[in-house]
Amino acid sequence: MGWEEEVAELRRREALARRMGGPEKVKRQHDGGKLTVRERIGLLLDPGSFHEIGAIAGRATYGADGGLEDLAPANFVMGRGRIEGRPVVVGGDDFTVRGGAADAAIWQKQVMSEQMAGELRLPIVRLVDGTGGGGSVKSLEMDGRTYVPANPGWEHVVANMGRVPVVALALGSVAGLGAARVATSHYSLMVRGTSQMFIAGPPVVNRLGYDLDKESLGGSAIHVRAGAVDDEVESEAEAFARTRRFLSYLPSSVHELPARGPTADEAGRREEWLIEAIPKDRRKVYRTRKILEAVLDRDSFFEIGRGFGRASITGLARLDGWPVAVLASDPYIHGGGWDAATAQKIVRFVDLAETFHLPVVHFVDIPGFLIGPEAEATGTIRHGARALAAIYQASVPWCSILMRKAFGVAGAAHMNASRLRYRYAWPSGDWGSLPVEGGVEAAYRAEIEAAPDPGLRRREIEERLNRVRSPFRTAEAFLVEEIIDPRDTRPLLCEFADLAAKLRRAGPSAFPMRP
Repeated sequence: MGWEEEVAELRRREALARRMGGPEKVKRQHDGGKLTVRERIGLLLDPGSFHEIGAIAGRATYGADGGLEDLAPANFVMGRGRIEGRPVVVGGDDFTVRGGAADAAIWQKQVMSEQMAGELRLPIVRLVDGTGGGGSVKSLEMDGRTYVPANPGWEHVVANMGRVPVVALALGSVAGLGAARVATSHYSLMVRGTSQMFIAGPPVVNRLGYDLDKESLGGSAIHVRAGAVDDEVESEAEAFARTRRFLSYLPSSVHELPARGPTADEAGRREEWLIEAIPKDRRKVYRTRKILEAVLDRDSFFEIGRGFGRASITGLARLDGWPVAVLASDPYIHGGGWDAATAQKIVRFVDLAETFHLPVVHFVDIPGFLIGPEAEATGTIRHGARALAAIYQASVPWCSILMRKAFGVAGAAHMNASRLRYRYAWPSGDWGSLPVEGGVEAAYRAEIEAAPDPGLRRREIEERLNRVRSPFRTAEAFLVEEIIDPRDTRPLLCEFADLAAKLRRAGPSAFPMRP
């Protein structure tokens, strides 16, 4: 008299759905060096935590007696699970079913995954493989008509950028809508060699006269340098590990605050070698990442976007256990000067910090904006002005460490000068509207040209100006608040993180992150 028969039918349908595209298509997926969507979900989430929704949605075939003969599942698998014990939403394309194309999709499943993440205030991880629900010309024959394009549920995709952490993994050849779903995220990854991404793939592009394969058109090396994707990894397992680590620094939604992590690293730790980290010769460079490792909690720095906008290093870290967003200059790239790409990277990163209530620590060595014809042709000043706006609009606690240079408009972007200037300068600090070396020629041109020995006169002027270049003279006028021993940087930053923790406020940001 019970419902055992119906439950048995449910289990039969679930088993049919778990076949995905069938043994041959699953083998082809494995032969291509890729996992199936169900294997991916199993590796990403805590074991046994996945609760699938819509498992038996698909295209059914019925016999003359009305009984189910077969079930081809929809090519999108979604549901809830846990990562390190925290609930998350995960949705993944099943490439074994029609290559992830729209003619095998039930688009409501993809929309529901985004809606669920936003309304339940849970992070979402997208496992994108194929067109990600995008178009296929086969649908013209199947439907007997065409349509005006629309992206159902895109309002949830956009809204989630200001509501919950969004991670997107490109795990195969991703095109069209799938590529847009990867780009519209807070953190994105590609797998080197097995992932490619494009607006349209080689069969379409080559009709324009090109001769490109998937890797040369849209390989991971292209996109991490263009900034369309944040990072590339060597394997899907590494992609899942980095996903879990990225999420560990963030709250589950903007309505919470980032949680404090382990505090095993001594807050008062001082690294003696920092006293000589910055060369006295201003023409010499140094390794910023080594400095970061010395002053942040040990092994906590998680760099993001290393291949793009390389004059600025961006990443997440911890100070005395508190998650923080880290900006740092890299003097090996343009001397730390900002080009258009660097400015774009900074906008996106500052917006990430603002969206998820992460205090910012900025390690500064900025000689200014890059100059020259390429800088003008790439709109550097436009992108630089946007970076300056993002920094001035940010309301999260902010601390700057002036390691060396801070010149001009870009140098002024080391923090919002209208707020409490919570910053520390190292004795190597060097700042102003223009560096002495470049400014002498402009300011003293007539005097130098009129001198019997122009070279000697230029050197005399530089020597005279260098006498007032000392950061101690700036400190005398209280135009820089504190000059510190570089070895005291970590204790002072840990104090900043402790003070900043109580200043953080949960809730939506006035300037949430956009793609």
